[in-house]
Amino acid sequence: MRKLSNQTTTSGPKTTKRRALAGAALLAAAGLTLTACGGDDGDKKDKPIADVSVEAESKQAATVLDKPFKKPDLVLTDTHGKKYDLRERTKGKPVLLYYGYTNCPDVCPLTMSNIAVAKKDMLRKKAVTKAELDQLQVVFVTTDPERDTSKELGKWLKAQDPEFIGLTGDFPTIQASARTVGISIEPSKKLKNDKIESMHGTQVIAFSPKTDAGYVVYNGQDTRAEEYAQDLPKIIKGQNP
Repeated sequence: MRKLSNQTTTSGPKTTKRRALAGAALLAAAGLTLTACGGDDGDKKDKPIADVSVEAESKQAATVLDKPFKKPDLVLTDTHGKKYDLRERTKGKPVLLYYGYTNCPDVCPLTMSNIAVAKKDMLRKKAVTKAELDQLQVVFVTTDPERDTSKELGKWLKAQDPEFIGLTGDFPTIQASARTVGISIEPSKKLKNDKIESMHGTQVIAFSPKTDAGYVVYNGQDTRAEEYAQDLPKIIKGQNP
């Protein structure tokens, strides 16, 4: 288990064991910057509002924040076309929050698939009961709302796990909510090959059912299904993994 602080470390690289990272756990993105799923790293425009520091030598999947984030005050549209108030609908429940898009060729489907596999594995091994697992809310917020309509989100997530929650809406609202939990995202843009690229941080943030605060961060790009399966029984109970 790593511990993460929302404070920037200023010591020089030769004398400190900690390194500053832009964003609340942009550990998930290659080169510690934004990730364009299937594309090159982006620049550091629209940096998140928090800088963090992390133990560089840690190899644990879970990073526990010293200062947890408040759950975004976010009201969007779900896959049924209905208003979804994130704070209200997930109050008192364990939550995994991820920002991505359905046309992503690699990182986003891999992240969602790993979480879906972990859920099944936990039940198979009886690490949690069905009732306990049903409390877990996995929320996927699109970073490409122009293409990710409620219908498209619903179709894509159903193939991953029918219980996953998909949210879409206007981009400025989504981008602002991501920044409050240290995640950088940029507007989708068309490349020279006519493909659409969405730049976003790929971290998964876990919120405690006890405090509704985001206290654990995962590198969505690198965390394996078995690592989620190992940690989620504790997260579901509001404990540190």
